[in-house]
Amino acid sequence: MIKTDILIIGAGPTGLFAVFEAGLLKLKCHLIDALPQPGGQCSEIYPKKPIYDIPAFPEILAGDLVANLMKQIAPFQPGFTLGERAQTIDKQEDGSFIVTTNKGTKHHAPIVAIAGGLGSFEPRKPTISNISEYEDKGVEYIIRDPEIYRNKKVVIAGGGDSALDWSVFLADVASSVTLVHRRNEFRGALDSVDKVQELKDAGKIKLITPAEIMGIFGDDKVEGLSVKRGDEVFNEECDHFIPLFGLAPKLGPIGDWGLEIEKNAIKVDNTLDYQTNIPGVYAIGDVNTYPGKLKLILCGFHEATLMCQSAFQLIFPEKRYVMKYTTVGGVEGFDGTKKEAPKAVVKAID
Repeated sequence: MIKTDILIIGAGPTGLFAVFEAGLLKLKCHLIDALPQPGGQCSEIYPKKPIYDIPAFPEILAGDLVANLMKQIAPFQPGFTLGERAQTIDKQEDGSFIVTTNKGTKHHAPIVAIAGGLGSFEPRKPTISNISEYEDKGVEYIIRDPEIYRNKKVVIAGGGDSALDWSVFLADVASSVTLVHRRNEFRGALDSVDKVQELKDAGKIKLITPAEIMGIFGDDKVEGLSVKRGDEVFNEECDHFIPLFGLAPKLGPIGDWGLEIEKNAIKVDNTLDYQTNIPGVYAIGDVNTYPGKLKLILCGFHEATLMCQSAFQLIFPEKRYVMKYTTVGGVEGFDGTKKEAPKAVVKAID
């Protein structure tokens, strides 16, 4: 039985930052994640993707953000159960919880914080009849290593942030980048739309709108695409086709825990502490929903901070916590009180 103060389900950026905020309150954390390493989507799906809205970092790669978070929480020695999925939750007579993974590992804590991001997910695939024939042969739904596109002809389809951001990034990597979207308007950030337009004007990105990919051709791998724009159908040569239509999220076993669910997300009370309908169980980050919710890493950090403050009061109702700024109190391990930050304790994958 693994015992801790706050059991965090999900080791993405929001879950990792919660460890830091809990550590400032002298609360121990243990994290469960189905992936074999911390970082969530930032590590598994797009470690090389640049992120632009993290305070004090005009640009930071997703993988580097995770590495920095791991360094930031190291002094608090969090535990990790990796490669295992949180399967069941059982409330005890004293109000605490036992969470058991799909491999039978049991965790006991008075507080459970669900920070599972989008949950389990799979890419949304375009309705192209022969697309499955070219998967791993030039069709990729997720960009893990941009270097495989070095000096290659790339076509990206989509109109959201991922399609825009990767088009901008690969413009300096691939020999050519073509962005295809079924509308003239994009759903992504205005700044990203402006960057794509600037690169189009500079001849570094080819923009085809409004248009759709109708088919893929090639012998053993992708050699080109059939594109329809209005009444015109033409071929566009390429080495790689990357449809970026988002991810279809699934809560998985957490959806059966008796939590109030709305549109595949967990409803929380955002007027105070992001607690769910089950006292002692919180949901932070992309996994939750409330009026005005924004699915941003930045917002997840804010939610994690308030969650930890509330958790402290639930664990120690008789204590009054007085907030101290880190600029005044420092952080043990980084303020000269310890010569070396201890490494995080990680439970090995079976």
